[in-house]
Amino acid sequence: MERFFGLSGRGTTVRTELLAGFATWLTMVYIVAVNPGIMASAGIDRGAAFAATCIAAAIGSTAMGLLANYPVALAPGMGLNAYFAFTVVAGMGLSWQAALGAVFLSGVLFFAVSLLRLREWLINAIPLSLKLGIAAGIGFFLGLIGMQGMGLVAAHPATMVTLGPLGRTSTLLACIGFLLIAGLSARRVPGAIVLGIVVTAALGIPFGLTHFQGLVAMPPSLAPTFLQMDIAGAIGVGVLGIVLTFFLVDVLDNAGTLIATTQRAGLMRPDGSVPNLREALLADSGGAMLGAVLGTSTTTSYIESAAGIQAGGRTGLTAVTVGVLFLLTLFLAPLATAIPGYATAPALVYVACLMAPALRELEWDDATEYVPAVVVAMAMPFTFSIATGIGLGFVTYAVGKTLAGRIGEVSGAVWVIAAACVVKFAVQ
Repeated sequence: MERFFGLSGRGTTVRTELLAGFATWLTMVYIVAVNPGIMASAGIDRGAAFAATCIAAAIGSTAMGLLANYPVALAPGMGLNAYFAFTVVAGMGLSWQAALGAVFLSGVLFFAVSLLRLREWLINAIPLSLKLGIAAGIGFFLGLIGMQGMGLVAAHPATMVTLGPLGRTSTLLACIGFLLIAGLSARRVPGAIVLGIVVTAALGIPFGLTHFQGLVAMPPSLAPTFLQMDIAGAIGVGVLGIVLTFFLVDVLDNAGTLIATTQRAGLMRPDGSVPNLREALLADSGGAMLGAVLGTSTTTSYIESAAGIQAGGRTGLTAVTVGVLFLLTLFLAPLATAIPGYATAPALVYVACLMAPALRELEWDDATEYVPAVVVAMAMPFTFSIATGIGLGFVTYAVGKTLAGRIGEVSGAVWVIAAACVVKFAVQ
């Protein structure tokens, strides 16, 4: 391990790496309770989604550790899973099999871009303000879904949304769960989100809202979702916009995560570049394809990896440790699948809070920068569509810069994406 991972060269030890991997796993294992619920809302078997989530996280994290030697873990991404279930399947009417086909195609595109080194051009061509708006907007989108799950937000015929029935037991318990997660996180308690979910679910037992059927069992079958992706069906319904949205969100999310985590781990070079970036991108793009093969939404790098880095993780051994722990998590299916939606919804709202601060980095003295970003952030939850929010943001950016007499600041890539979005809005 010393030779393969270069532990001493990065100032770490096997013990430190193992503990760091455990810390990262603790902060992101909530996904095995949250993601199956979101996938189930799209019609996917919950048990199979649980198995797919664990296996995708295990293989993706291990690949990142072995190929790129990064202390970065992977799992089905928050935001991308919501887009999959609530926009593509529920909103557009695609079957979940066709939606998995679109996820696979986006992974193939990401893989090709990584091989051809086009990723840097694409990411650099997208303005920072839009990247920040997309990050915050996905957070607000998750927040709306979470507040619906908590019962805080309900439909209203006149105002569209209104306050839900606060007297409902599940809503009260969900509010307690959110406050617990926030409080534990503020105290830097490891696994705060997981603890909040489990405690909230346990509080529902006396009220008949939670029904635990054990702790450990053999993993549920993956058969209902394994290789069930419908690529031909995805192509047949013309999902270019869907594929590009999966691709764009994954690329932006992945780029932000890798930049943040490698900088915190001290892996970034003085010129801002990082070693083994190509290998990291290949591992991440492979994870996107892997998720579709197994039966879940796009697998991507997790910012929660910062917890392991904070604990001293500096090499891929940290990520490999996370992979092993997710394989062991497969045997906790009775616990994970018994957790009700009201217990996992507060985690979505808290993740939204973590993503919202991206807006503070905007240039608030330049309307051509902050207006498009705010449009993106507002449009995603209000239109209940990540793709629509991104499209409106690109159009606003291009037109705003032009009207301000600064057309030279709009890159060719932005014009292409903005034009494609205008055509999409016109024909939908």
